[in-house]
Amino acid sequence: MKYNQKIWLVLPMRCFLFLSAFVFCSILIQSNLTELTHWWSILASVINIVTIIALWMICRYNHTTYCKMIHYEKKQGSIPQGVLFIAIMLLIGIGGMYLAGGLCYHKIPYFAPMMIAPIPRPLAILNIFLLPLTTTIAEDGLYLGYGVNNIPSKRAAILIPAFFYALQHSFIPTTLDMRFMIYRFLSFFPLTIWICYQYDKKTSISYIMAGHWILNLATTTQIALTSFYPEAYAKFSCACVSSRIIFCLIDRTFL
Repeated sequence: MKYNQKIWLVLPMRCFLFLSAFVFCSILIQSNLTELTHWWSILASVINIVTIIALWMICRYNHTTYCKMIHYEKKQGSIPQGVLFIAIMLLIGIGGMYLAGGLCYHKIPYFAPMMIAPIPRPLAILNIFLLPLTTTIAEDGLYLGYGVNNIPSKRAAILIPAFFYALQHSFIPTTLDMRFMIYRFLSFFPLTIWICYQYDKKTSISYIMAGHWILNLATTTQIALTSFYPEAYAKFSCACVSSRIIFCLIDRTFL
């Protein structure tokens, strides 16, 4: 069997969309990329909608539906199995972030303050509902439904979609900080490999999507909290900056 050549155009799509969106907004408002990082969740929701539209067009072109593309079936699995799967998914996700923080910043755990930076309160509330839902539909449809299912080689069907699944996070938000981009990629790569592997093994897509939704809901909830209580974000940012200074001094003194 041959590869679907369109894979190499479709799977990197979100990387280019995020890069283009941040650069365009930077030029439009005459600001640098760093000053736009706190808007990442809003741009992500917009790009999710664009991705969903693209997936709808792909399904229509292939005379199928989104549910058929992702192999969704009603009553897949059981609730206890789903709870266990989601718990493992959350542990791998958190573990990946801890590992990446240790490798890239010599700090466990490492937290990037801009990922939960405050935004206007109405948008923060809207995004609690919008971002988790659209991200789950867009990313799982693209990397699992379209990616894994269109690559005949079992190993490649896991590694290629997982690679682009993780790589997109290097551009969310887009910065010129290479260490941060590597950190973002490494944070998600273990989880995306595991997700693609489980999906390829015919694990219920309902489990995967539920776990994915919970992960994103946790992030949007934190953004809402910092948006309503900016003083909490200020304290968190100061703590992160202080820890960075301490580790830089340790590196320069002893390493």
